[in-house]
Amino acid sequence: MSMKRTNVYADPEDLAIIKEAAARRGISEAEIIRQGIHLAAMASRVWDEPLFSRTFEGPGRTPSKEDVRDAVADAVLREGESGTAA
Repeated sequence: MSMKRTNVYADPEDLAIIKEAAARRGISEAEIIRQGIHLAAMASRVWDEPLFSRTFEGPGRTPSKEDVRDAVADAVLREGESGTAA
């Protein structure tokens, strides 16, 4: 991967923390800064498609503990009847 050089202004306290972390982890300060830039970029990224595209039918309310327990029990029974694992 090619890199592009850039200049940024940083708080001296943040730079001191980065310097300590780099020494502790045995990596360069630049690598920690690159990782931080990557995390910031990914947090700001807009995806073309939704993460979850499947929709599920349901009652339109949050299921109760009993609803969840019953659904799991039903699925286990169906799985046992068919003889296949999910």
